[in-house]
Amino acid sequence: MKTFTERLYHAMENELYTLSLQTSSECERLKGAIKICKKALMILKKFISSYFFEDMEDEILFFKQIKPLFYSQYIYYISLYNFLIKKPTGGDENIKEYIAYELADLKRFFDHNQVFYQYYRTQSSHMDSIYFTRGCPDIYSELEDFQGDEMFSTTHDYKLSKIIANERFQDYLSKLLKPTGTDSHRLSEIPVVWTSNQTDLVELIYALVESGAFNNGNIEIKYLMTYFQSMFQVDLNHYYRKYTDITNRKKERTVFLDRLKTSLIRRMDGQFS
Repeated sequence: MKTFTERLYHAMENELYTLSLQTSSECERLKGAIKICKKALMILKKFISSYFFEDMEDEILFFKQIKPLFYSQYIYYISLYNFLIKKPTGGDENIKEYIAYELADLKRFFDHNQVFYQYYRTQSSHMDSIYFTRGCPDIYSELEDFQGDEMFSTTHDYKLSKIIANERFQDYLSKLLKPTGTDSHRLSEIPVVWTSNQTDLVELIYALVESGAFNNGNIEIKYLMTYFQSMFQVDLNHYYRKYTDITNRKKERTVFLDRLKTSLIRRMDGQFS
């Protein structure tokens, strides 16, 4: 299962990356992204319909980690598309009010789902057998977010996908309201900006994850990518494409890490020679 779903996800990411390079309007690109994600979900659903889970852990893996990876992308691009087509025309104040309203709506969503949101943020697992296996009905979840197909849904996989998508959408909206000019001192007197290329940052993040430098190694790569993306205001949505490029290098595969080591040694030699 893992091999198939990884290949499917990477194929979806590659299609999204290719689409992002097109010169069509933003509206058309978003519609294309929605179609790509929907197609991947349909392939995933067809695969699972004939797949036999080895055990409960295998089922939890799929509904807690794999399916939300696909579904959250789908929900995110729908949110972006709806935001775009509903965005008011007019001055900056109208647009700021619109963004503020959308952010308030997202806050209501997180507040309403506070218990499960904390479960997700703390990386808890004690309720996984109920939340992420089929045949465990939850009347409150069914009233709100259950997605109908009992063979392809649990009580909380959609809710988790929506949380992941809404976090990303919230980050997108917050960047649109990023203070400028005299207000910028609230964030930092000297802004920290990643000035190397995106591939270098992806190489660094993968190395940090593999070394166990964050959370004792108990963290998924996509979460750290989102964190660095927000911190440095850099687009890492297609990080796996860049990672694939890194692994396909013929000679020096860790170009950025090697450069870091060389630079640090040069500095140390300069200080202590």
